[in-house]
Amino acid sequence: MAIGEICNREVAVAQRETTVLETACLMRQYHAGDLVVVDEIDGRRVPVGIVTDRDIVLEIVAMGLDASVLTAGDIMGLELATVGEDEGIFETMRYMRSRGIRRMPVVDSRNGLVGIVTLDDLLELLTEEMGELVKLIASEKIHETQTRTSLSSV
Repeated sequence: MAIGEICNREVAVAQRETTVLETACLMRQYHAGDLVVVDEIDGRRVPVGIVTDRDIVLEIVAMGLDASVLTAGDIMGLELATVGEDEGIFETMRYMRSRGIRRMPVVDSRNGLVGIVTLDDLLELLTEEMGELVKLIASEKIHETQTRTSLSSV
């Protein structure tokens, strides 16, 4: 299954020039712990960074800096990891693990933002799949019991 099939396509975004204060307000409005920072290029939103609530607390609040002056572009990470929407789920998880990241923008073939995938999304998917395997085991036991019962009555 491709990561583009399970990613969240409703992504909260900000521009580089969005102030940190505005960024925090957007996070509150969208109930999000992060915003993808994008540049508009030829009508596409191209991800260039991520700002997390943790970034705001550690880099701005804890340092006593003015959140109304600094921008998302000032505090976003310099290297952004993205994944193509056609990439497999397992490969995406391996890439996230190798980079030590919990969230990653999903992009199309032209690097336009199509969604975001988070560790929580992947855990939810894997939990559902494990639940289906457990149901399969239980179903198999019931089927075997019924088959043996019907054979012994013959």
